[in-house]
Amino acid sequence: MLRREFLAKAGVVATAHTIPGFGLSQRPFFNTENKPKPMDVGVLIRIGDNPEEPIARVKELGLNNCFLSLDHYIGKFTQQLADRIGSALNKYGITATTAEVVGPGRLVWDFEDGPSTIGLVPRESRAARLDALKQASDFAKLLGVPQVQTHCGFIPENPRDPLYAETVQTIREITMHCANNGQHFLMETGQETPTTMSRAIQDVNHPNLGVGLDTANLILYGKANPVDAVDIIGRHVRSVHAKDGKWPTDPMKLGEEVVIGRGLVDFEKVFSKLHKLGYTGAITIEREIEGAQQMEDIRREKVYLQGILAKVTGVQ
Repeated sequence: MLRREFLAKAGVVATAHTIPGFGLSQRPFFNTENKPKPMDVGVLIRIGDNPEEPIARVKELGLNNCFLSLDHYIGKFTQQLADRIGSALNKYGITATTAEVVGPGRLVWDFEDGPSTIGLVPRESRAARLDALKQASDFAKLLGVPQVQTHCGFIPENPRDPLYAETVQTIREITMHCANNGQHFLMETGQETPTTMSRAIQDVNHPNLGVGLDTANLILYGKANPVDAVDIIGRHVRSVHAKDGKWPTDPMKLGEEVVIGRGLVDFEKVFSKLHKLGYTGAITIEREIEGAQQMEDIRREKVYLQGILAKVTGVQ
């Protein structure tokens, strides 16, 4: 099931962000033997009923790092789950670089209902999503995951819009929560222009706030060319979703996500600019389909990206 379809149907109500029985001083799970190098290619995985299965696929793909999508467990984070995920990461020698939740509640990934359903902007779902992010942060600390990421939503371009100030305050609150857990909080690009995101970062004014750069989302939402976006928000980028796409031609629907190399993202220019800025995080493949074709596409995308990265970084 596509990520957007799955999350649109996820109406889970988040519980209190404090997790009974969680001892945050417990040993985190680290991959010390196969630690990712700067700009190593990884992949986004969705943790479901069998956490080991997607982690094993990361190893099968020949990758050493992953980005954890944890929406399936909102309101159900436990020490037992942390042990299962952490044990699987250790077993396969995989490092989890970032954790993400975008729910709970209704999510519609388009231009009509998206502004009122996505992220921390909509008032109706804001409290539950803030709580879910705090849960995810506490859980990620158990795993030694240093970053928590989400879509903040269609942040108003008008800084005098009341929703803008409310969203900035909410971002500040979750950023401080993550900071207390020794983490960075990352705003994933997509629904807002890079200038609006830059303004929000400036107004939150906290060193633990950063950007999760999704190269395709900027195009899919018609907000910016990702090459140009790096000029605006590049110094704040702490994670990258390598994804490709095309501009929206129907003003009611997002553009089309496609296999990397068949869309409009100039990955060499994006990576070159990030490399010059000193970016050392992962390059995480996100392919928004499921099944055997997804694995086949990711294998091709891995080779494509590694070739570009070798040229940009000079490291084979």
